[in-house]
Amino acid sequence: MENRITLSKCVEGKSRFLLTLFLLCFCSFTWAQVKVTGIVTDPSGEAIIGANVVEKGAPGNGTISDINGNFTLNVKSNKTVLTVSFIGYKDKTVPLNGSTNLKVILEEDSQALDEVVVVGYGSVKKSNLTTSVSKMTSDAIEGRPVTNLSDALSGQLAGVQTQTSSGIPGEEMQITVRGVSSINGSSNPLIVVDGVITENMSNVNPSDVASIQVLKDAAATSIYGARGSAGVILIETKQAQKGAPVVKWESYLGFQNAVGLPEMMSPKEWMAYNLYLKNAMWLQKDGNNTLDTPNKNRPSGDRVNPDWLLNPNSDTADWTLRSDLPQTNWIDAILQTAFTHSHQVSVSSKGDKYSIYASAGYMNQEGIVKHTGYERFNFRINASMNINKYIKAGVNFAPTISSQDRGESEGKDKVIMTALTMIPTIGINEGTRSLGFSKFRKDDVNPYERLKQVTDSRNIKNFDVASWVEAYIIKGLTFKSMFNYSSDNRIDEYFLPLDVQKMSVKSATATSKVISGSRTGWQNTLSYDFTLWKKHQMNVLLGQSIENRSIYTADMKATDFPLDNVPTLNQGATPSQASTMKNIVRTASLFGRLSYNYDDKYLVSASVRRDGSSRFGPSNRWATFPSVSAGWKINSEEFMKDIEFISLLKLRASWGMSGNDRIGYSDYVSTFTTGNVAYGNTSQIAIYPTNYANLDLKWETTKAFDFGFDLSLFRNRIQLNVDYYINRTDDLLYNLQLPAATGFNSMRTNLASIENRGWEIDLTTVNINAKSFKWSSTLNLSGNKNKVLDLGGNDEIITDAWNAQFITKVGGPISQFYTYRTDGLLTEADFEVGTDGRYNPNKPLVPTVKGKKQRPGNVKYVDTDNSGSIDNDDRVAYGSNDPDIMFGFTNRFTYKDFELSIFLRGQIGGNVLWIGARNLDTGGKYGANNTLKRWLHCYKEDYPNGNPIPTELGIDMSWDGKTPTPYGLGDNSEQDGQLHRTDLEIFDATFLRIQNISLAYNMPKKWLNALGIKAAKIYGTVENLHTFTDYIGNPDTNSYSTNPMLRGADYNTYPLSRKYIFGVNVTF
Repeated sequence: MENRITLSKCVEGKSRFLLTLFLLCFCSFTWAQVKVTGIVTDPSGEAIIGANVVEKGAPGNGTISDINGNFTLNVKSNKTVLTVSFIGYKDKTVPLNGSTNLKVILEEDSQALDEVVVVGYGSVKKSNLTTSVSKMTSDAIEGRPVTNLSDALSGQLAGVQTQTSSGIPGEEMQITVRGVSSINGSSNPLIVVDGVITENMSNVNPSDVASIQVLKDAAATSIYGARGSAGVILIETKQAQKGAPVVKWESYLGFQNAVGLPEMMSPKEWMAYNLYLKNAMWLQKDGNNTLDTPNKNRPSGDRVNPDWLLNPNSDTADWTLRSDLPQTNWIDAILQTAFTHSHQVSVSSKGDKYSIYASAGYMNQEGIVKHTGYERFNFRINASMNINKYIKAGVNFAPTISSQDRGESEGKDKVIMTALTMIPTIGINEGTRSLGFSKFRKDDVNPYERLKQVTDSRNIKNFDVASWVEAYIIKGLTFKSMFNYSSDNRIDEYFLPLDVQKMSVKSATATSKVISGSRTGWQNTLSYDFTLWKKHQMNVLLGQSIENRSIYTADMKATDFPLDNVPTLNQGATPSQASTMKNIVRTASLFGRLSYNYDDKYLVSASVRRDGSSRFGPSNRWATFPSVSAGWKINSEEFMKDIEFISLLKLRASWGMSGNDRIGYSDYVSTFTTGNVAYGNTSQIAIYPTNYANLDLKWETTKAFDFGFDLSLFRNRIQLNVDYYINRTDDLLYNLQLPAATGFNSMRTNLASIENRGWEIDLTTVNINAKSFKWSSTLNLSGNKNKVLDLGGNDEIITDAWNAQFITKVGGPISQFYTYRTDGLLTEADFEVGTDGRYNPNKPLVPTVKGKKQRPGNVKYVDTDNSGSIDNDDRVAYGSNDPDIMFGFTNRFTYKDFELSIFLRGQIGGNVLWIGARNLDTGGKYGANNTLKRWLHCYKEDYPNGNPIPTELGIDMSWDGKTPTPYGLGDNSEQDGQLHRTDLEIFDATFLRIQNISLAYNMPKKWLNALGIKAAKIYGTVENLHTFTDYIGNPDTNSYSTNPMLRGADYNTYPLSRKYIFGVNVTF
């Protein structure tokens, strides 16, 4: 017992001793944290902002340098080793060796060679690129209020053209790389997000983007084979960076208003103008008429007096007495100053065995047209884990939910056009047609009420997930397998109540369209990097991919609704349309690439891809797309060693083939439908074919040659990239019109050949790099000439749309405007003199328009075929939408904690056809509609029996020397003599746009440390500040984006908006 007690006491004493020792060690460990401070600079002593400083062996413990390059970090001991890194500089390991105040100098990577550029199924150092690739980083996006990622590409990359097909919030820009490459197929580039092919950019949150690479030449795109002929856009989303966990909050809010609208007449101006028309028509009708003749005998009608239909016998002649008329600015009535805001939070962390980036975002943009707007929820998780030293696995997960209110705003008879042309002496409060709005004219519709009552919405739910695994088999040999699945579900709903339709319409209308799609893909790659005899660096890539794309579409329409406020389709008494369709497309591919680098001087790369697509028949289902490229780094030669100011001088050339399979799902086979067909004197339900099968249908194929050079000077302070290319596309897919006797409208066939030739220049300079002040600039310039080489034996193809015509001719570009040419205005000298000493309108000395009567002030047309009259044969190809030069120019200034960025973009040359001119620019459509203010200053004939210009309203109506006689002034013969779709409706599309100005302030670190904040930035920005152009609207518009043969038309698209934004970014 005694022994036990003794042992117990002994153990108790030892336990106390060990506990005390443990506590001392714990306290020692706890309080032995060492505070390390320092500064990170480049070799010249300039501070490096945002350098990563991490304690080696403790990846969760790190910080970043502030605006002055300073950092503070608590580490375990004064024997700790730090790792310091920054993009464009070599990583540096810094042992403390007892020191706690450091000065770390990072060396620049020689010629910035370690900057990595993503290419198809891999990456390569920028200096070793042998193909044409343009890159932009998140710096070009941050702080800009871009709703859609495609907006951010505008003007940023040489050879990449963006155009607005619809300005409705949430719509995607149309993107073209190195010119139009198809006449009837798709010219849209392939979109690849984190290695996965996707349909568009709308589902990618701009705040999640790390970089965007655009593959432009065929040597770069041929690795994507059948889908790469129009270019490839590779989007890389953000990943966690090694170091301490980072939480970032990004938020902005602001407002926007409409810019670039046509200037219409005010109510008072419109009254004065129509009184002039009224007077002029009366004096013109009969030389014996005077302005004192009773008004009721004048040709007025509803064209000039809205009360005429209410009281046809009205003798009211003095418009100054019409103070009872409303005065309405209809475009102001449908527009608003719109609010917009966006918020995103992201969390990222990366350790030795894991990496995770997660974000959630919300964006809401009111439309500048009332009752329109866009709302989006974004989520993303990019995660990976090292399972062991040989295997790594990861997943990318990104759901998106968006909704869009379109407001039936664009196009003919839609809200914007109606508001522009609506008579300004009709009031908003006239309401709907049931309240008497259409009493003036049966086709009048109140655009304000229509916006309020119409349902025109689009709701999209998108889900993307990709899982992958990498196996490191031996040194340099890596196998990667990726499986991806995406689903996108879209519902379009439209309901137009009867009460906001024309009087000629007898029922409300409802439509619904459901598109449900899914995509599954599986790709496997085997990559081997190895070096032989120190100087022979090689990479071999082998790969395989399969993909299945399924699309289900349902279209429904109904009319004859008993109630305007019950828009469900089942309430419609007459279901006029109900159809469903399901399509499946399958593709399979094998591909490979070999890259060789000898002594960092001579570079060669070759690739080949074998593609199969279910869109084509068995005989043409497979195609092969090879490429080869080479580069010579002249600066690495011995004879260049002493020329130190040249950091990089590289020549490169490439040749390759790529294809286009984006046509109908089953154009090579016959498809059938059911319907009523005539059989004798009766109508019978029958099954009949809907298309003419073409078993010989095959791929579009593009062969491209590119030559360029890359030059860097003065330790990369000047970087220049120049390219010249020739792209030829053969076997272009086209819907060939068939004779009516065949029973088919058209047949898809391989018909034509086109060529694109062009040049590109990218220039980046560091102009000033002082300690407190920095200034850098980037400039991109490009030009492309499109030429049709062959049209399958045809000389030309004419395409009609919106009462306009476009022509594609051999030897010219795709989609020229087909129009009448003009030569100023007719004068009295262009007519014979009558017995009264005045001109004789029945005897012009110039060719007449289709034999119609002419007057001085009318437009003079060119008789191009010298036939003596103006008819359809006088139309010629005139202008195209292709600019001569596109450019973007960005300047960034940094002064201490302030940052200023100015971004300009634009183009020189090219044309735009204003489709809306027929409605807005004809002098008021015989006085029935409002019209452009310029018609106040139209040509005015001198009448011997009176002066038709009214003076009682005090409106200046002097001639401006260029505006012709209004189209509605004259009898029917003369009205028919004024033509539409002339070169007067085709405008120079040259423009310079101040796209973005942004001013930011980085809050000092000393203010933030106490709050646990690593960095904070506040900024203000203005987007689309001003556009310098001679065009009346947005010159950067292409309303009919889905058809390359109808390019360059502006059909009164949704107005541009100027945005004023205030934002804050905070990093914890």
